[in-house]
Amino acid sequence: MPTLDDILEHIGEFDLYQKRAFFVLCLLSAAFTPIYVGIVFLGFIPEHYCRSPGVAELRDRCGWNLVEELNYTVPQRETHGDTFTGQCKRYDVEWNTTELNCTNPLNFFTPETNVSSIPLIACQDGWLYDSPGSSIVSEFNLVCGDAWKLDLFQSCVNVGFFVGSISIGYMADRFGRKLCLLVTILINSVSGVLLAVAPSYSWAVAFRLIQGLVSKGGWLTGYILITEFVGLNYRRTVGIVYQVAFSVGLLVLAAIAYALPHWRWLQLTITLPNFFFLLYYWCLPESPRWLIAQRKSDKALKIIRRIAKGNHKKLPLSMENLHPEEEVGDKPRPSFLDLVRTPQIRKHTLILMYTWFTSSVLYQGLIMHVGIAGGNIYLDFFYSALVEFPAALILMLTVDRIGRRYPWAAANLTAGAACLVTALIPEDLYWLKMTVTCLGRMGITMCYEMVCLVNAELYPTFLRNLGVLVCSSMCDIGGIITPFVVYRLAEIWHELPLIVFAVIGLIDGGLVLLLPETKGKPLPETIKDAENMHSQRRPKEKMIYLHVRTSDAAPN
Repeated sequence: MPTLDDILEHIGEFDLYQKRAFFVLCLLSAAFTPIYVGIVFLGFIPEHYCRSPGVAELRDRCGWNLVEELNYTVPQRETHGDTFTGQCKRYDVEWNTTELNCTNPLNFFTPETNVSSIPLIACQDGWLYDSPGSSIVSEFNLVCGDAWKLDLFQSCVNVGFFVGSISIGYMADRFGRKLCLLVTILINSVSGVLLAVAPSYSWAVAFRLIQGLVSKGGWLTGYILITEFVGLNYRRTVGIVYQVAFSVGLLVLAAIAYALPHWRWLQLTITLPNFFFLLYYWCLPESPRWLIAQRKSDKALKIIRRIAKGNHKKLPLSMENLHPEEEVGDKPRPSFLDLVRTPQIRKHTLILMYTWFTSSVLYQGLIMHVGIAGGNIYLDFFYSALVEFPAALILMLTVDRIGRRYPWAAANLTAGAACLVTALIPEDLYWLKMTVTCLGRMGITMCYEMVCLVNAELYPTFLRNLGVLVCSSMCDIGGIITPFVVYRLAEIWHELPLIVFAVIGLIDGGLVLLLPETKGKPLPETIKDAENMHSQRRPKEKMIYLHVRTSDAAPN
């Protein structure tokens, strides 16, 4: 009896029907961007300084502008790195004293004209923010002693990614791709709107966590659904382009954030389009592969006929008998122990876990570092997002010609070296810093794409899903710690996060060379095949890319 791949060869592997489905699912991929990296704009940290009672009245009396007010009333002594005491401390004086003069009011409080002798106290009356818009930082005062709450806000969404990817991956296999996709879209949309109207920081964190629990799982389900609609020869292409749609979302996010600098309006605007994705109930059918695996061949056949009709093809009568592609009774059951039991698979597992971790830390970290670089945040974000398109193009041109290992290692080394060079470039050459940063962003984007591909190619068939699931979980672990690395280390030295990124990126560049080359090799079917991959010769027949159904990576 024919398999679904046999049928797709006759009714179209990637014709009109699949292209329409692919387009609408790419919209879902682009909409995932604000959840993954929206912290750059939602959590923007504006210039801030302590609010001092009486300063506003003194400013009005003296006719000061903002610069004069800061010069006369805010401490300007450095405490560490680039942080001034005026951000977290103020002068312990009474500014409403009528004897103060407008040219040098601090002289009134120190007869020795030594302002350093004036005592400082912590901010007790809030902060003033020098920003035309607002962010969760300025609204909930997530600065100074509460600065760690911004890290927690972003880490919570990555905790949700970690838990949700596993649980929703199971739900998609148990209850179907379409139902799971619609449920995640609904929950994501509602929680996004609730985040936009959250009355307090605690509620904002709670709704952010809920978004994390469903959003990445929904993104992965969309990826699974479209790759199960297309034939073998197109799965790698649609997988890469699906993640390119995520890159398009980066450009759109930068434009919307520029037009809407207030975080609540920005959050509402990027959330509302998700409600339109509920129309997928009528636009997309259930995955025929899943239906066949669930022994629901009649329903699968109806969808196959629908695909054939959409492609203006006719299903041959000889292909109307379907059977599951995998007989579950004969295959071995995977276990976590299988990932470390044998030496080569153990080595593959440890290296892949590290490279997933590295890709996540560098990718998210470089995006967050752009937000605190001090330049035009919108243009810097836009330019750094543009380099993801040549990254995808380079990947598509090299993996089937050069192979996986050497481009992968070169991309890691490029990303690590770019971080190191960027940290050493002086601030007055900001254009050069951003250029090198974009080069590093391109390198780590290629690494992200590459690990998505290679991870599935290194494990035997019965262990492939579990292997990808376990290794890619380190991506979310990396995302949990990245905000703390970026924001806290930057307080010690602004470029210190880049030094950390450089070290872990360069190490990863060496480790991936220890993996076997998978170009032109058949996917391993057994543990013995996986153990012998280093010594396998490439067969002459064309390589076929298989799809991993229950798990995959985060977007680039």
